[in-house]
Amino acid sequence: MPNNLAVREGGGGLQAVVQTQVPSPTRRQTWLDALRGVAVLAVLFEHLLDPLFPEIRANISPWFDFGQYGVMVFFLVSGYVVPASLERRGSVAGFWISRLFRLYPLWIVAAIIGTVFGLVQVYSALPSQLSDHPVASGIAHLTMLQDFLQVVSVVNVFWTLSYEMAFYLLVTAIFVFGHRGSTTGTLTFAMAGVLVGGVLPAGALSRGLGGDLVVLIATVVLMMGLAAILGGGHRVRLCGAAAVAVLAVVLLGVNSRIGAWQSLAIVSTMFAGTALYRLDHGQLHRRVTRWVIGLVPVVSIAAAIWFGPGWGMSDEQALAFRWSWSAAVAAAWLTFVIGRLLRSSALPRFLVRVGLISYSVYLLHPLAVQAMRRLIPDAAQVSLPGRITWSVALLTIVVACATLSYRFIEQPAQELGRRVARSATRNRRETTV
Repeated sequence: MPNNLAVREGGGGLQAVVQTQVPSPTRRQTWLDALRGVAVLAVLFEHLLDPLFPEIRANISPWFDFGQYGVMVFFLVSGYVVPASLERRGSVAGFWISRLFRLYPLWIVAAIIGTVFGLVQVYSALPSQLSDHPVASGIAHLTMLQDFLQVVSVVNVFWTLSYEMAFYLLVTAIFVFGHRGSTTGTLTFAMAGVLVGGVLPAGALSRGLGGDLVVLIATVVLMMGLAAILGGGHRVRLCGAAAVAVLAVVLLGVNSRIGAWQSLAIVSTMFAGTALYRLDHGQLHRRVTRWVIGLVPVVSIAAAIWFGPGWGMSDEQALAFRWSWSAAVAAAWLTFVIGRLLRSSALPRFLVRVGLISYSVYLLHPLAVQAMRRLIPDAAQVSLPGRITWSVALLTIVVACATLSYRFIEQPAQELGRRVARSATRNRRETTV
């Protein structure tokens, strides 16, 4: 295949880099959208168990976590596409602008609705932490790192966005330092962190320094680091990259809500997705890389068995966690592998369509579930056909609302983000030249 010459921002100017032409984006996006569709439907089903299918919760959930399965598929997909998106753009500024316009507009809508639902107690009251510390909680949410700042999410699914943000910071730092080919090393380091993460205290920073102070420090470091990366010279950019990388690693290691080993296992999974992308596109050739990638789910499952949840659960609850986490991780990897094998095949249109609007489905469905729980306080009083009807109706409503939000919120915001990113990148290049 012919090569394309692209221009990338370097530390002190513009660098010409040769990029190998990749397969058709349409074909790649189809199988990735199908995986996103599978993932978001699994998460939605998980959130329907308590209000509609308590029998499945009681009998299946101790052995398989549908929600964890779904988000692990999401994390693999993010790892596969996000670093490649940054490298194709060749611009950190363009990448972050596109990400902000991709994530925040709909996120703001969901956060507002979630806050209102909590204040009027559609299903449950707003968590006391959010109402007692509104400024710190609001700032933590705006960074999207709230799950690492020991702040409860106003919408329960927001916690996964904290991992997306931490991954963006690490990927940005790697790009700025020019270590694009260090995927295998990064993956090995992350897995080593998983193996020692069980002895690291979860939430240690917030307990030691105070939650509000940690939010303030993390926000200042984040803003100053990104400002340095986006607007500074070579040395300043390197310092900014180091700052955001250290911030991400520290928060993952000692202030995670769920514990360091589990957080690092998630990040390892995302970097494994990156390694798979590089293998698929001929950027990694060494056989050892395949072994390292294959070790990621093995290490994640081993850590779950060895360390467990570490939350003061009963022995029975801890055993259920180990089984459900391990099964979810294994199934997520199997799903992703099958998706890769079928990437040139025609896939179900419904899955592809749901995957295309999966971000809207993901953020909006918990709000719909809250409203439904207000209408169905006791699932035992509803027949099984009735509960199935409710679930189909809820899915239909969520998909319809997600289609509208994608059309009128996500798409316009993404298009605006692309225009702003192009303008910012052009101005950056003109200034550098």
